[in-house]
Amino acid sequence: MGRERRGVSPASESSIQISFQYRGVRCREKIPLKPTPANLKRAEQHRAAILHAISTGVFDYAATFPDSPRARQFADIPGQVITTEQHLENWLKTQRQHIKASTFEGYEKIVNNVLIPWFGDLALTELSRRVIRAKLDTLPAGNKRLANIQSVLRTALTFAMNDELIESNPLYGWTYARQQPPKEDDEVDPFTIEEQAAILSACPPAPANLVQFALWTGLRTSELIALDWEDVDLKRKTASIYKALTHAAKGEAETTKTRAGKRVVRLLTPALEALRAQRSISETRGECIFVHHRTGERWTGDQQLRKVWVSILKKADVRYRRPYQTRHTYASMMLSAGEHPMWVAKQMGHSDWTMIARIYGRWMPDADVGAGSKAEQAFNPASRATAGPSIKKAV
Repeated sequence: MGRERRGVSPASESSIQISFQYRGVRCREKIPLKPTPANLKRAEQHRAAILHAISTGVFDYAATFPDSPRARQFADIPGQVITTEQHLENWLKTQRQHIKASTFEGYEKIVNNVLIPWFGDLALTELSRRVIRAKLDTLPAGNKRLANIQSVLRTALTFAMNDELIESNPLYGWTYARQQPPKEDDEVDPFTIEEQAAILSACPPAPANLVQFALWTGLRTSELIALDWEDVDLKRKTASIYKALTHAAKGEAETTKTRAGKRVVRLLTPALEALRAQRSISETRGECIFVHHRTGERWTGDQQLRKVWVSILKKADVRYRRPYQTRHTYASMMLSAGEHPMWVAKQMGHSDWTMIARIYGRWMPDADVGAGSKAEQAFNPASRATAGPSIKKAV
């Protein structure tokens, strides 16, 4: 057992098996030596020499094992070791045409700013949980950031495993995380009614329509600026949401963030009023609904919008929150008014209402000040005694 852990073991009465990893492939070769203790020791030394040759990039499979089928398999493969940097760069190239531009931009930043500086010089086969954990442990970041980094690396390593560059993915079934106190409501910080009024008063006409529409639809910023006039039906009071526009997309509309994000939103009266006011500004100019109030062109992304947003909040004397808080404001208003969580979830593009309950749960009890009274009348003996015969017997 001890010899096997060292990569050598008796194969027969006249041979010893050596096992090692080369080019992500687990290789097993036999050498014609009787498996005596002395020969097993020699085999260990031979294997150590092979591992050293592999690590330094000078290993010649055909010269070491000329009769092995593996020699032919590796005959056309250059002898240099594949580094983590080489694999990550090649992997990124393959991803560009298969994923959204915003997703690719996130991958690229993590690869170039984190993974290559950390692991670039390492041979791809040298990456292990221990090595990865050691780096993650030094990064002053929260678990969300750590998870994003690991997600990119895990995906890249899965590709390496499928291409037989490594034998297994060290991140498969494992995630490094720190113990942290839970965040309050995912940083939900909606605008009050008074703040909404102040913001709208501080806005020029075009941004005011955009902000009012955002507050009363809960759309993501990327969905708002991608919206075209053909996507809305003022008679049916609906808007079809199926595309998004981010800074990374460079003017090209992408699909919504999730599959559930493709939806038809019911437009409430304030949202309809915003659209009607916007018609005189942009309907005759082109397909885009919400345009930059100075250029008259479609917003290029949330970064451009955020610059204007900062100045609006400053003028309104409202504490800064990012534009995404208009989405949180919509959800909190709907739930506090007693709208059904499942309806709110569909409006906002969630597949079910569990996320709504988790993030906005503190607004839901306010939806009905008399919540629970019906159950008391139906099932509480004291309530039934005073209520008279009108209370039906519970089944």
